Order: sequence, then structure tokens, then C-alpha cells
Amino acid sequence: MAGTSRIEINQSALIHNLTFLQNYLGQDVKISSVVKANAYGHGIEQFVPIAESAGIDHFSVFSGDEAHRVFAIKKPQTGLMVMGWMNDEDLEWAVQEGVEFFVFEMEKLEAALSYAKKYDTRAVIHLEVETGMNRTGFSQQTLHKVVKIIRANESYFRVRGLCTHYAGAESIANHVRVQKQIKKYNRIYKWITNRGIHPELRHTACSAAAITYPRTRMDMVRIGILQYGFWPSPETFIHFVHKRMEKSEVLKRVLSWKSQVMSIKKVKPGEFVSYGTYYMAQEDKTIAIVPVGYSHGYSRSLSNQGRVLIDGHRVPVIGIVNMNMLIADVTQVPDVKKGDEVVLIGDQDGVTITLASFADFNNQLNYELLARLPLDIPRQIINQ
Repeated sequence: MAGTSRIEINQSALIHNLTFLQNYLGQDVKISSVVKANAYGHGIEQFVPIAESAGIDHFSVFSGDEAHRVFAIKKPQTGLMVMGWMNDEDLEWAVQEGVEFFVFEMEKLEAALSYAKKYDTRAVIHLEVETGMNRTGFSQQTLHKVVKIIRANESYFRVRGLCTHYAGAESIANHVRVQKQIKKYNRIYKWITNRGIHPELRHTACSAAAITYPRTRMDMVRIGILQYGFWPSPETFIHFVHKRMEKSEVLKRVLSWKSQVMSIKKVKPGEFVSYGTYYMAQEDKTIAIVPVGYSHGYSRSLSNQGRVLIDGHRVPVIGIVNMNMLIADVTQVPDVKKGDEVVLIGDQDGVTITLASFADFNNQLNYELLARLPLDIPRQIINQ
């Protein structure tokens, strides 16, 4: 059943981005494709098969429910890693199925051991260590007990990785903090290997760290926002292009968001448009009603601020964005009619509404805006 809008996923753009990233990072660095938050709004079910066709053989998610969705569609040999929340049922399932997962608390380590013994198998774990983010991760003190438990139960654990996360690698303001984290991680890695535990993979880098701090690439990188065609921050892009002869954009946007004109109306001077007195027509206006509102992820803060594309023209959103509708001023667009395509994010006839500009109007990060795109908006794969 069709919705009031649709999201298009450009297959060729995604393959281009993943191929570029693998070549840039080097064939010795494994990419774990981060598909948490419904593949950053792009759709897990649409994204994963395309990424696999481009050579990706490892995915990362945040939670157990996301892991089940990826597991159901991925190739049998493709790796899957849960970086965050799992309830007991999810954890038991992960141990049974060989799904990898972060361990950052003693309770989780002990529960994983219990399930591994129950099914006479090995829990595939990634030890997350605290290096300065102060979010999740074992402290140096707790690691003594962790090592003791793993060494005493080696037949029930496969230590797939040793990992951490950097506290803002996308900003130069965090440079000193990140450098301290890198040093602390390396000390912990040496300490833990000296005690007989040898993780298969060292991985610490997100998209920003992989670009800005090459020594964080190690054995594997967890790439999220870059694969979708966006830079973690302007600083990250500047760092990337600084030493390159070619300064142009190398990534391609994968996502477009489109709707259509639902109705056309005429408004006379002095009349108000939409709720309240937020917008008053100063002249004769033609307005187009579009069936997308804040319940669909088009923020109310874009009232009198947003822009959409109709018939190749960038037109303003006027009045308050409703729960299910927005209103566009199409006075300067000739012959607009019901059913005409409306582009909320993307290209139309050589004109573009970028996610960055959309986010700037909205005072949101790219990440936040993408992640808030509702699950029930239909996703459609295109190839152009």
C-alpha cells in the first residue's frame, strides 16, 4: 500500500560509495557497515543486500531487534555485530546463532558464559573498553576480573574483537581527548594480550576517526554516515580534501525523499495560511498542499523556513507545518497541478534540496534527521 511519500535508495550511488571507501581505506582494513537506526533511515531490508553486492561482509547494529532484521536477510557467511542493547532473549539467540556482540558489563559476560555452556558453544564477543568516552566499556580495574573469567572458560568464548569508541573524532576541539583515547586503547590492548587473550580484530574507528586519524583504522572500521554519502562534519571533509589534488566531492547521496501535490488553492492578500497567524499573504498566492508533516519526519521547526522542489523550482514552505501536511508557495511556478512530484530531499530537473540545507533550516544534525525518518515510509530501490 502506497504512503503519502516515498524514500528512494540509489543503488549505484551506494555501490560507488562503498567501493570508494574500501579503496581509500585499503584492502587490509575490514569495513563493518553500520546499519543501526534502520540503516540511518535508508531501510535495513533495502540497504543490506546492495551492500553485500558491493563486497561488504560484516554489519553492525545497535540492538537485538535490528540484529534480527539483518540476520533474516544477510548471506549466511556475512558477519553481524550488536554494539549495544540486548535483552536476555536476544543474548541467548545471539550465542546460539554465532552473532557477535559487544560485552561491556560483567553481568553480560556472565550471562553469555551461561548461554554458551547451555548450548555447548562459544559466545562470539567483542570486549569494549573504556578509554575516555565515559559511556559503555570495561574500566581497566574491571578487566582483571574479565580476563580471569575468559581464561578460565576459553572453550566457551571466542574473543572476536577489542574495541572502544572515540568522543567526537569529527571535531578538532576533541583532538587532545581522542589522542589520549588512542594511547589508552593501545596500552590496554598490550596489557590484555600479555595476559593470554588475543582478540582477532582491533577496531576503534567510526567514520570520522577513519578519515581524520588514520592510525585508528587498525583491523576493522565501523563505517556509518560515510557510506550513505554524507560527511560526519565539515571539518572531516576539509581534512579529507586537504592533501588531495582533486578537491571535489567524492561521495554520492543515496537517499531521496519525495511526495506529490495533494491539492491546489488560491489565497487572497490579507488572508492567513494554515494554523494561527504565522503566515499572512501579502499578495495573491497559489499554494500547494503536500501530504507530509511532522508525523512523517518533516519537522514543525521548518514552518516558514523549509524549501521543497516542485516542477524544477525551489519553493518556500509557508505557514505552520501540520501533523500530516505542509503548504508550499507555488505562486511563481506555472501550471502546477495535483499529482505533481514534490521533492523534500534530493534532485529535480537539475535543482537540489540537500540534506545539509534541510538540516540547517531544521537545526538538526544529518544523523538526527535521517534517523527520524519513519519506518513506515515506503523505501524503493532505484538505479540511476
